[in-house]
Amino acid sequence: MRKAPLLVILLVLLLLPLIVRNVNFQHVMLMTIIFAGLGEAWNIITGFAGQTSFGHAAFFGIGAYTSTVLFYKFGISPWLGMILGAVFAGIIAFLVSYPCFRLKGHYFAVATLAVAEIIKQLFVSWDYVEGATGISIPVVPDSLWAMQFHGSKIPYILIAYGLFILTLFVSILIEHNRMGYYLKAIKESHEAAEALGIDTSKYKLLAMIVSSMLTAIFGTLYAQYILYIDPFMVFGLETSMKIVLLTVLGGLGNIYGPIVGAAILIPLSEYTRTYLGGTGKGIDLMIYGVLIMVIVIFEPRGVLGLLRIRKRRRIEYGKTVA
Repeated sequence: MRKAPLLVILLVLLLLPLIVRNVNFQHVMLMTIIFAGLGEAWNIITGFAGQTSFGHAAFFGIGAYTSTVLFYKFGISPWLGMILGAVFAGIIAFLVSYPCFRLKGHYFAVATLAVAEIIKQLFVSWDYVEGATGISIPVVPDSLWAMQFHGSKIPYILIAYGLFILTLFVSILIEHNRMGYYLKAIKESHEAAEALGIDTSKYKLLAMIVSSMLTAIFGTLYAQYILYIDPFMVFGLETSMKIVLLTVLGGLGNIYGPIVGAAILIPLSEYTRTYLGGTGKGIDLMIYGVLIMVIVIFEPRGVLGLLRIRKRRRIEYGKTVA
């Protein structure tokens, strides 16, 4: 993987919200960075290992609820809550995925969707975490310890950027390590990978655990940014679908894919909601659907696949002219 384009993209992501002082634009950039990170985390289990998960909102919600409940009830810093949330998400991922990995293809995908819905309903009925009412996080003075900044979105953006870099680093490390090669072998052919002596169950579990833990840390940041959570908000199917769609749109199995997809879909979602308000409910999802259909029909490898085709055609055209 060439480093220069990635460094340019990372620099743009960092500098744009610092240069453009518009609050709404900064909010859109923050959400773009968060969902780019979520896409990178999801890409580990689906893009690398080929195990399609439609239930990653469960881990996002576990991260959000763990840090929120610890801060709301015991005054424990969200930073510690973020770590514990990631650990809990990893444990849940292990317990849930071990039996689910016995299923293959679309059966596994449906199972992850069902598990996420079950977890959501558990939180809806759980009085200790305020059930369906949700939790309003206590507002405290600006503090890095409490991860609350009321005068500016820049601190949230910097934290999101740091978490995104962490997720990106882990993804790149896995992709170019033995684990990444094993996961790609499993994606190509589960049976062939086992015939080569790869412990497929072990590496799929590892991929799901890492993916879930990285997803959970963004749940904590989101909760502290919004200062309110409920089960429908953080465990909702829409969150899982956004993660899936932006990664598929950008390019599944590619480090750049979630970044490109988030840069297209998240601004689209946020700006349609801003300009259309209540009258435009669902418009962004309809546009998502159209974009995905176009990509799947013309180039299943996403926007990056389209760009590669154009580049190849230019090279071929150049050779023909020469």
